Amino acid sequence: MTAEQIKKLISDGEGFTVEFKENVNELNRSVFETVASFSNRYGGHIILGVADNGEILGVNRNAAAGMKKNFVNQLNNPGFIVPSLFLNLDEIEVDGKLLLYTYVPVSSQMVMLGVKIFDRTEDADIDIARSVDLVANLARRKALDFTERQLFPYAAEKDLRLDELMPKVRRRAQLRNDKHPWITMSNMDIMRSAGLYEDDLKTGRKGFNLAAILLFGRDEVIKSCTAGYYTDAILRRENLDRYDDRLIVETNLIDSFDLLMDFIAKHTLDRFFLIDNQSVSVRSKIARELVSNSLAHREYASTVPAQIIIERDRIVTKNWCRASQSGKLDPNRFTPNPKNPIISQFFVNIGYADKLGSGVRNLYNYTKIYSGAEPELIEGDIFTTIVPLTASAQSSEAVGKPSENRRKTVGKLTANDENFFEQIKPYLLNGEWITAKSVEEIIGKSNTVAKELLARLASLQILEADGTTKGKRYRLMK
Repeated sequence: MTAEQIKKLISDGEGFTVEFKENVNELNRSVFETVASFSNRYGGHIILGVADNGEILGVNRNAAAGMKKNFVNQLNNPGFIVPSLFLNLDEIEVDGKLLLYTYVPVSSQMVMLGVKIFDRTEDADIDIARSVDLVANLARRKALDFTERQLFPYAAEKDLRLDELMPKVRRRAQLRNDKHPWITMSNMDIMRSAGLYEDDLKTGRKGFNLAAILLFGRDEVIKSCTAGYYTDAILRRENLDRYDDRLIVETNLIDSFDLLMDFIAKHTLDRFFLIDNQSVSVRSKIARELVSNSLAHREYASTVPAQIIIERDRIVTKNWCRASQSGKLDPNRFTPNPKNPIISQFFVNIGYADKLGSGVRNLYNYTKIYSGAEPELIEGDIFTTIVPLTASAQSSEAVGKPSENRRKTVGKLTANDENFFEQIKPYLLNGEWITAKSVEEIIGKSNTVAKELLARLASLQILEADGTTKGKRYRLMK
């Protein structure tokens, strides 16, 4: 969101999907009431530091960091709001004053603030918890709109791979946020917090929904609950009539993400660039957006499989879509519209995606860096993404530049080094640190072997080290 776009929202005034909050020095409860009501209705924009009449007051710069931290903590506190929401406040300068802004997407679940249920009416947040009819209407509307909300009351914990997959979920949530509440929560508390186990207020039924089964289900359970579910990954360079390599992925979304990331890594050139003085695998950034979008934003009621096709000069992804518009998306003007909010939020929590709406902008930015060209995102019944792999414009358009250190050191890597680096690389994105202990948990290397391999990558200037022998940590070399 740019300053000009914010000014346009302010000039148009408050309404069904826009809310101003003065909140100069701290957050008050009304901010979270609006988050809940937007989540329960059509989504909307919240701007902090603006009076009801549109006067730009600004937020106290000394208080901004605390307000942002409190916002995130409260939305991830299951004792305060259910389900937990992963949103952030962005800082935007307007006419020399600091504003805090967030876009709240519609939730496929009913969001409750304590025992209250807020809905949006005109420019007001109304508690409807005492109205059985209004609550029933809200539940009915959400159940009909989102396939991921379909309830399977006879699905049991034995039908899910919780014991196998939850340790992986906790590790990735911790890499995203070392104080993430999921780290200490039980399996079922995480399922409830993430909106994967719910009560149907209309029928009184309780159980796991389709999102839970897609994320954690055993393969045979997923097949029984979704018609024709699979993702078809194809390499088509030499044999254009058929394919040169193919991977059909039919497992849970958590493992599917890794399998599809590996397929793209296997068949595309990795290019490292210095962005903000940090060496970044731009190919991995692009792949993450493509895979995340393909898995989180498809319509699972359709029998049409998703496809990821790698060609000589581009990657094309296709998946069935519950479209809200038709045509090519403009990254500067589009409004985020989550197709599966529960799955999308879950992906954000474990680092498979960034906050809603950032994926399109990330894809545009990183594709320009990688090939000097722009991607195409075309929404319709079939959502199509096309990412060029070869340059069609001057690289001076890119915001990054090739990493000289990376070019010097990659040639010194042994096959074992390369394989190890590829395994840990997804956990090093966005500047995250990794330790020998976390490597041991993630990929099963012994602590001793992990230490040796990490130290070797550090000696080759692939990683930088921090700390003493005990508790030493590593991240990508800046």
